Amino acid sequence: MFDITTVARFVELATDALADAREEIDALNVYPVPDGDTGTNMFLTVQAGRDALLESVARGDDAETALKALARGSLMGARGNSGVILSQLLGALVARMRKAGPEERKSVVLAEAFRDGCEASYAAVGTPVEGTILSVMKAAAEAAMAVAPNDSSAPTIAAAAEAARVALERTPQQLKLLADSGVVDAGGRGLVVVFEAAEEALTGRRRVEPTKARGERSVPLVLPTDDLTEDGPAYEVMYLLDADDAVVGDLRAELAGLGDSLVVVGGDGLWNVHIHTDDVGAAIEAGIHVGRPHRVQVTHFAEQVAAAKARRPIGVGRSIVAVTAGPGLQQLFEEAGAITVATEPGLRPSAAEILRAIDASGAAEVVVLPNDPDSLQVAEIAARGAEESGRVKVAVIPSQAQVQGLAAVAVHEPGRPFDQDVVAMTAAARHARHGAVTVAARKAITSAGACSPGDVLGAIDGDFVVVGDDLFDVAYGVLGRLIGGGGAELVTLVAGQDAGDLAERLAKMVARRHPVLDVVVYDGGQARYPLLVAVE
Repeated sequence: MFDITTVARFVELATDALADAREEIDALNVYPVPDGDTGTNMFLTVQAGRDALLESVARGDDAETALKALARGSLMGARGNSGVILSQLLGALVARMRKAGPEERKSVVLAEAFRDGCEASYAAVGTPVEGTILSVMKAAAEAAMAVAPNDSSAPTIAAAAEAARVALERTPQQLKLLADSGVVDAGGRGLVVVFEAAEEALTGRRRVEPTKARGERSVPLVLPTDDLTEDGPAYEVMYLLDADDAVVGDLRAELAGLGDSLVVVGGDGLWNVHIHTDDVGAAIEAGIHVGRPHRVQVTHFAEQVAAAKARRPIGVGRSIVAVTAGPGLQQLFEEAGAITVATEPGLRPSAAEILRAIDASGAAEVVVLPNDPDSLQVAEIAARGAEESGRVKVAVIPSQAQVQGLAAVAVHEPGRPFDQDVVAMTAAARHARHGAVTVAARKAITSAGACSPGDVLGAIDGDFVVVGDDLFDVAYGVLGRLIGGGGAELVTLVAGQDAGDLAERLAKMVARRHPVLDVVVYDGGQARYPLLVAVE
């Protein structure tokens, strides 16, 4: 009944929108604990659900299986109080979609999903507090239920989004701490971002102006990050729990006496538990009494800032370490300020090589661009090794191709906060659709059909899609498919060894047939691949 493509577009938009708003939402975070991570937690929650959904779709799973992957992924990846509640809403949305009959109105299904998610969230929270994400969710659900019986999906979600915006404006009137700090609720702001992403997915309309409460400041006057636990529990405890659904009521009752900000969400044997408490052991033991806790996370609020200061890196500034596959590519990355680890196509660098490059940077913060799927795990091992020293903070961008690395480094901005820079670079890499052209060295069966030595092969996102006998024709076929995906603005062509004038010929062809596109050509000098392509 529901188009999985629309659902995937929604989670993509929600992930991108939360990434853009993450820093703003983090700054609003004063309740229940001013630990400044609500935006980050909600972003990571939706990102985990999106990744699980896209992996399921890539495997060729049916729509129901893909929806289940979205719900499970967001539940397992949920972070923080608001992230856990958001995963409950996504889970309810999936559950209602899966039960929808062929004759039911989509608008009613959506509205009832919001209602179910709201009711489940209130039930999951130990002591519901108005003026929070719950109030915003309730207002959106009620508005959707009022519109849905007599209208289509687009007006229903538009009504929900508008009600969420209005409810967000009211949160300082409902919660004194928000009014005293001059902010709206952080979790509610994040939920508005999600509803606006859903509205854009269904209507195609994007809200340009950021949502702010009328007459309210968008950031707190004072964010008391050096005294987080004066009036509340000292620890945040989170864990996933394998347990029968029937015992969760007893678990909630046991946990309710141990602290506040209690949220237990999930179902079908998998639960996400969140609580603020002074008794970490008792909170974990409560889970052991009814099932199997795993992925346990404990954060000491009062020591959080002190620990961050103690771990402050000795180095200075921010550097990029990039794995490169040709002399021209190496030069491009070095001109962008990166330290390079030179390899060749098909040859993976060692973790030790990447670790040496990280250490040699002398930076406090390092971004690593593996630029190859086989190098990604190696880069992550090197990053963990570097961070164990306590002197450097490292993030690995999951760039799968050299051209994705180029897209990422193009938006790198060392002047902005590290996490924000990483999010922007990750988004740029992920949005760069990439292809390549190579020549077969032996007989083989590819995803595009059989090939013989000397055949020209065209690949997109790592999969062969064209087998031909002419380099230019195959290259243009790959480029045409990438451009045909829609939304293209920039084409990057990277010429390899012995490519001749292939890239220049393609650039002229694009200029004639697609004059609105910008085209840049680089001499990459990579072996085995006469052409690498990216479309952004």
